[in-house]
Amino acid sequence: MSAQVLVSRPPAPQTVPVESLPAHQVEVAYNTGPHSSSGLATAGFRTAKYLPEEWQQGNYTSYYQAFSDRDCSEKVRHEAKQLAAETEARAQRGQADATKKLGERLQDVNFWKCELGREIGDLAAETQLLLQQKGRLERALDATDIPYSIATDNLQCRERRVGGELVRDEVEVELLKEVELIRNVQGLLKRTLEQTVQQIRANRDAKETLEMDWSDKVEAYDIDDKCGRYNNQSTDIQFHPNSSKYEDNTSTPESWAQYSHDNIYKGERERMASINLRSLIDNILQDTAEDLRSQCCTVDSAFAKRCEEVEDAKQKLENHLTKTLEEIGGQENNIAALKQAIKDKETPMKVAQTRLYQRSYRPNVELCRDPVQFRLISEVGELTESIEFLKRKLEDSEQSLRNLEDTRMSLEKEITNKANSLFIDREKCMTHRTRYPVVLKLSGYQ
Repeated sequence: MSAQVLVSRPPAPQTVPVESLPAHQVEVAYNTGPHSSSGLATAGFRTAKYLPEEWQQGNYTSYYQAFSDRDCSEKVRHEAKQLAAETEARAQRGQADATKKLGERLQDVNFWKCELGREIGDLAAETQLLLQQKGRLERALDATDIPYSIATDNLQCRERRVGGELVRDEVEVELLKEVELIRNVQGLLKRTLEQTVQQIRANRDAKETLEMDWSDKVEAYDIDDKCGRYNNQSTDIQFHPNSSKYEDNTSTPESWAQYSHDNIYKGERERMASINLRSLIDNILQDTAEDLRSQCCTVDSAFAKRCEEVEDAKQKLENHLTKTLEEIGGQENNIAALKQAIKDKETPMKVAQTRLYQRSYRPNVELCRDPVQFRLISEVGELTESIEFLKRKLEDSEQSLRNLEDTRMSLEKEITNKANSLFIDREKCMTHRTRYPVVLKLSGYQ
């Protein structure tokens, strides 16, 4: 690109001073001397005629003017040639320097473009990993529904125990702890899931900002690369007079680099927060799964222990029931024997009383209180006392039999209650608890 240089014509040289001319030319210049044309005869002709010296002087003036114009022209040509060469060299240097600057700019743009692309890739990979953790959280949260339904079903089943079996035992305490633990775990998983969703949104926002910056860098790189390929032989170049100005919304190299640096820093910050959150999710899922399984084992142990206690109590009750039934049989035989003994005393009583009755008919002095009379009266008294003793013992035996019957009924009822409790705990609850999820499922891997 050459610049047009306008060179103004130098002013005409001034007339040589008269004092510097030869003497005869001075006379001609002042119209003096022997050949002067002063006088009345020359009046009216002086303005149209020149003296030879004047003619000569005019020629000298023309010569000098021509020499001066040539010299000035040569100087102008030399200066113009030198200026054209200088401007050509300056234009080439400017174009080469601009091309070099474009190359340096392309390196800067490519550097930040690569940094942005690397951070976009890292952030996208981290977001994908966080999405996997989000899936684990959702699966783990869904998996807690089964333990919760099992625990609540166990509590509801154990409400159907009857009588003295409806007790707040260790199993119920541990089941209530399990229900509370599952609720706390579900609350923690829900809060962590919300935090994960927010972090994924933040990662995507940062990635979108980085992608927009990267896209701008790609477009700017293509434009600068295209500009760097322009040269004086390019066919698609033209004048753009209004392009040589600074736009109002332009940035400085420092603010330009700082903008990309801030975007990358924001992306790295969100990526590190995502990494920390993933580690936190791993710890939470592992801890909650272990806590749930530990509590499940505690409840199962309490169930097993309680079933052993109930089974032992049931066996003891059955043993007592067997002995009670045996005792009932013995007492019934005893009552029958007592009744028979009382009945057996009726005949001796009849004999003794008949003897006394018949001897009361002895005549006169024969009605004597002899030893026989005393013995018969004593025998009747002994028989009467024996019958009273037997009757009282019969009443006691019958009362004992009634007590044994009541005890039998109570034992049978307690045995039935124990059997019902065993059925609820062993067949219902413990069988249902076999469906309790394993640690992998509670950790969200399945």
